[in-house]
Amino acid sequence: MKYRKLGRTGLEVSLIGLGTMTWGEQNTESEAHEQIDYAVSQGVNLIDTAEMYPVPPKPETQGRTETYIGTWLAKTGRRKDIVLASKVSGPATDPKRPGHIRNGQTRLDRKNMSEALDASLKRLQTDYLDLYQLHWPDRTTTTFGRPNYPWKNDAYTVPIEETLEVLQDFVKAGKVRHIGVSNETPWGVAQYLKFAETRNLPRIASIQNPYSLLNRIYENGLSEFSHLEGVGLLAYSPLAMGVLAGKYLNGARPEGSRLALFTRFNRYSKPQAERATAEYVQLARDQGLSPAAMALAFVNQQAFVTSNLIGATRLDQLKENIDSVKVSLSEEVLEAIQAIHLRYPNPSP
Repeated sequence: MKYRKLGRTGLEVSLIGLGTMTWGEQNTESEAHEQIDYAVSQGVNLIDTAEMYPVPPKPETQGRTETYIGTWLAKTGRRKDIVLASKVSGPATDPKRPGHIRNGQTRLDRKNMSEALDASLKRLQTDYLDLYQLHWPDRTTTTFGRPNYPWKNDAYTVPIEETLEVLQDFVKAGKVRHIGVSNETPWGVAQYLKFAETRNLPRIASIQNPYSLLNRIYENGLSEFSHLEGVGLLAYSPLAMGVLAGKYLNGARPEGSRLALFTRFNRYSKPQAERATAEYVQLARDQGLSPAAMALAFVNQQAFVTSNLIGATRLDQLKENIDSVKVSLSEEVLEAIQAIHLRYPNPSP
């Protein structure tokens, strides 16, 4: 395994991180424990979860993923062997965001964040998180597939400075070691860094945003923050929900697969994305690589990526995904990838 620094914290996290959002929906508790056991045995130390998980979010399953991680920690006693990250849900002001958590009262303010953190710690059976992230902003912006800035004046948003003050108290209380954002924009990151500097508030160590061959928007504005400010990317959906493995080409929907079970997920299934995927898949096969390995290796090789958050429903998928850390793409392959990208730029924002 390879390791990279988490922002400016001094904490080292594995280049491959273990995503968990299927646990409690597509995966049982025993399967979740088996995945953690294998990942840790391969040097993976970052486990990422959220109070909202599993996905798709439903009232009857909310929090189950954290519960499964908690029972693994209680069973093994290996809390110090992992870097545990979770996320607090933002406001349910958009149809794509869940409204059942705390009856929709999920503003990033003191009351709701305190309730969220305490509930997560209880489910996880730990007294601290290594990384606590804001799952999405407390404002309407370009998140979850929205391609353009919406120009919407929200009736109310919790000021970023106020949210940081709450996070500061979590750090002082020893419940949180480091903080991060998710589904954020360049403007949002700039605001968090500004208040950290001018008000001596906690500094964000990471940003968890989508990044894959089908969505390279991170490169355009946010990667500069990674380079110059040390806010590293925890890349989610590096396989575009499995699309880049090639298993959904030509309308295929393998039994039990995510897109067969949940038709609400269409972010990576648009015509342009399917055409781009077909070319990436063919390139990988021409190079003697599995499409999944090539797609993940591309993410791994980006300097702004701190950890590549992979997820799997089967152990054989997990093994292949973790093994991508051993794959190095040649300049020839990277040039061919770039040529496809220029033909189909970011078809799945």
